[in-house]
Amino acid sequence: MHAVVIHAPHDLRVTPYEAERPGPGQVRVRIEAGGICGSDLHYYHHGGFGAIRVREPMVIGHEIAGTIVELGPDVDKLAVGDHVAVNPSRPCGHCAMCRNGLFNHCTDMRFYGSAMRTPHVQGGFREELVCDASQCFVGTRASTSTLSMAEPFAVALHAVSRAGSLLGKRVLVTGCGPIGVLAIAAARLHGALEIVATDVVPQPLEIARTLGADRTIDMRADPEALSEYQGTIDVMIECSGNERALAAGLAVMHPCGTVVQVGLGGEVSLPQSTVVAREITLKGSFRFRDEFGIAVSLLDSGRANLDALITHRFPMQDAVAAFDQASDRTRAMKVQLTF
Repeated sequence: MHAVVIHAPHDLRVTPYEAERPGPGQVRVRIEAGGICGSDLHYYHHGGFGAIRVREPMVIGHEIAGTIVELGPDVDKLAVGDHVAVNPSRPCGHCAMCRNGLFNHCTDMRFYGSAMRTPHVQGGFREELVCDASQCFVGTRASTSTLSMAEPFAVALHAVSRAGSLLGKRVLVTGCGPIGVLAIAAARLHGALEIVATDVVPQPLEIARTLGADRTIDMRADPEALSEYQGTIDVMIECSGNERALAAGLAVMHPCGTVVQVGLGGEVSLPQSTVVAREITLKGSFRFRDEFGIAVSLLDSGRANLDALITHRFPMQDAVAAFDQASDRTRAMKVQLTF
């Protein structure tokens, strides 16, 4: 078997590894599709992000789906041949956060392809993966390529849920990378009346329109266009992690509006007078909770058609080329590896 392993910045290798057999309550999945995420790109270019650094070889990747090829003992709700999306989140289930249903805040989380702990948690960009049966969500109609988008879609669904009801509201999405455009699709499903999307690169805005944005604004080409919405934006979902995007969105918020911060960046300054005077609610959004299963259901039923998001596919052996392609926002949105 082979896996895609990160050793250091720009040191990505396809290397052999020993196949495993499933134990009690586990299954063996032949991985068929894996999406390259922004965090994967941070490992590829910088060896990590913030204080988190790759300190040992780590199988990368967590947006994965495939076909079950073997069942371990005591597995009775899955079958060989099932197409499944694999939830990469493995909360402990015992800490105070887990007992309160806040699984994304588990204090002993094991998340695939993460260097947050040592030994690192190995990821899912491999030909076969043994995982707990509880991590597998079956799709009966969708392809494994489609099912592999369940994880980032779950992130977007969680972000939208943090905003509260969107029925009849005007929503601004800033930053139209994969999570941004998925947030647009999620906002549309949640009943947003109008969705405005911004970015500083024109190419992603085309996909934003395909997935449900009513209007898109290239802030680099027309930085004043957003001012037309002064005082009328009910909800902002900030997906860029950029200080200027956050400030521009806050400037057009309706009083008592809600900002959901999804994008991760460096430290930013906050216009306190705007937040205070307009009584803005600011919320963070981190990963997902129960939204993973919902994402699979929406994808499998066709109610969420996100195929436009996938712009390129590369075989696992061309992982370096795939990561280079995914790094260029003018040429790619979601790049997938095939296994």
